[in-house]
Amino acid sequence: MPYRRHLRAAGRSVVQFTRWVLPALVCSAAVAASASASTAAPRPTRRAAPAGTLGVQLLNVPVAEADDPRARLYIVDHLHPGTVIQRRIEVSNTTASTMPIVLYAAAATSGNGLFVGAAGHTPNYLSTWTSVSPAACDIPAGGHLTATVTIAVPRDASPGEQYAVIWAETRSAPPAGGITEVSRVGVRLYVSVGAGGPPPSKFTINSLTAERSPDGQPVVVATVHNTGGLALDMYGTLQLWAGPGGLRAGPFPANLGVTLGIGDTEPVTIVLDKRLPAGPWDARVTLHSGLIENSAQATITFRNKGGSSPPYLTIVGFIALVVGAGALLVVIRRHRNSTLAARSPPSLHQL
Repeated sequence: MPYRRHLRAAGRSVVQFTRWVLPALVCSAAVAASASASTAAPRPTRRAAPAGTLGVQLLNVPVAEADDPRARLYIVDHLHPGTVIQRRIEVSNTTASTMPIVLYAAAATSGNGLFVGAAGHTPNYLSTWTSVSPAACDIPAGGHLTATVTIAVPRDASPGEQYAVIWAETRSAPPAGGITEVSRVGVRLYVSVGAGGPPPSKFTINSLTAERSPDGQPVVVATVHNTGGLALDMYGTLQLWAGPGGLRAGPFPANLGVTLGIGDTEPVTIVLDKRLPAGPWDARVTLHSGLIENSAQATITFRNKGGSSPPYLTIVGFIALVVGAGALLVVIRRHRNSTLAARSPPSLHQL
């Protein structure tokens, strides 16, 4: 009947509106909201995207985590099974052309001192619980997009900490075949699941040593062990004092990028100026992950440049070599004399 044809046509219109028009409207609204967000409430301190790049950053932080520097960069939370949370991120295009962007969650791992996002759209439990809206959008040159990240933890989720990344991805297709270039930037997700409060975050500094890089750069290495129940992102500083002539130096920043998985032990390095005297120095390193802090102190001395031993060790080694050579010479002479005596011709009275 005619009204059925009208219903089928109306149904096709609704499907087309849902598949094509609605996402475009959502994307336009998100871009518009992003443009006006610059005059909204103050945002957490974050790193601006360099000119000519694609950037992504977290916009809002839970009130309970407002003082945690780590929570200003990443989505860090402890959730009970059945919980749903939302966070906002901003994607910026500082290039001179429009970028088609795809937003999605994918798996990540923490271990061997690194936080590593998996290749492509590799899933894990956390990524399957996570969605991003809008999922795709064209961001004009110099424009920004505000997107909402939703994490819905199932009621039967197993306890433990899981890791993922919210990726903003763009592809540049070559005009006539060839290799498609894929660029993506992301925001880390550290989500622990379980009843009650979050597991404790703890670490110990097991040792503090002075070394030199192959090119002679002085380096202090702090060996850190994660003794808590959550992954840690280490940062901190080193202070030196009571050096030659009473010199003081620092603070020197720790080498960032070390992520300690649960139970892991990894080095945190602090690279110093080549002109720094060898020492000895009194050294104190202070390391943080979020709101937790720990310190260690030691007296250190850097080796000579090129990895050689200190002068006094060289002299002791030379003396030991001379003494050893003299003893060896005595043994050789005694052995030679006894051999000559055994091989000498018999005397007359022995004939």
